[in-house]
Amino acid sequence: MRLVSFNILNGRTLHDHAVDTRVLAEAIRALEPDVLALQEVDRNQHRSGRADLTAVAAEAMGAVDHRFVAALAGSPGATWTAATGREQPEDAAYGIALLSRYEVAGWEVVRLPVLPTRVPVRFPGQVRPTLVRDEPRVAVAGSMRTPDGEVTVATTHLSFVRWWNGRQLAHLVRALSGARRPLLLTGDLNMDLGRAERVSGLRALAAHPTFPADAPVEQLDHVLADPALPARSTARQMALSDHRALVVDVDLAPQDPGQREVSRRRPAPRRTRGG
Repeated sequence: MRLVSFNILNGRTLHDHAVDTRVLAEAIRALEPDVLALQEVDRNQHRSGRADLTAVAAEAMGAVDHRFVAALAGSPGATWTAATGREQPEDAAYGIALLSRYEVAGWEVVRLPVLPTRVPVRFPGQVRPTLVRDEPRVAVAGSMRTPDGEVTVATTHLSFVRWWNGRQLAHLVRALSGARRPLLLTGDLNMDLGRAERVSGLRALAAHPTFPADAPVEQLDHVLADPALPARSTARQMALSDHRALVVDVDLAPQDPGQREVSRRRPAPRRTRGG
């Protein structure tokens, strides 16, 4: 199963910051995902041509099931509020999406703890930190019926505030404790590989820097698994976004207990530059 996690930056290209849904569709087709996890997804936003970017991606990959979950409702600079889950399909929104070429037996939405106050953040070129309020965060999980059995895939986009995103990740793992295994947790976690493994207790299936896309120096995007599974991975620069797409080919074929135990014990792949 090819699993792709991609923060698409609202579909924007870096050279002109424009959104062209044809560029997004071409990128998704080139990635050839069986399951696609997207972050920073717009729906009916002026900045992205009022397009439904989840629907564009679904058509491009031939998804049979997909789910967009809003983290924010309305438009930036106008009526930008926390989403409630009661938004209508035509409402402007921003969030995450999970798409699958396999039938999805069921969906679960997890709304993550919200940072209650503004926090100081020092942006590049600034001497003094700026007080900012983090946006609401959400996760979505689907139980996919693959030829090798059911697998749960979840995706999220966590806070950029270091001490808070760990709490959000731990909350999400607890929320998914009863989900069918194997579990694959994906997304822009805004933390490095080592911390993602420590906080989640899951095993990383990919070790590639993903940000910034043109010359990546850190891995913010992850695919974590329970239990560990055989996998091959790469990070691909596409024609859009400031992140690389993390591509993981996962072997879901049933293994005997001895093979599964070896899979659990094998060391994490060495960190290499994204391809």
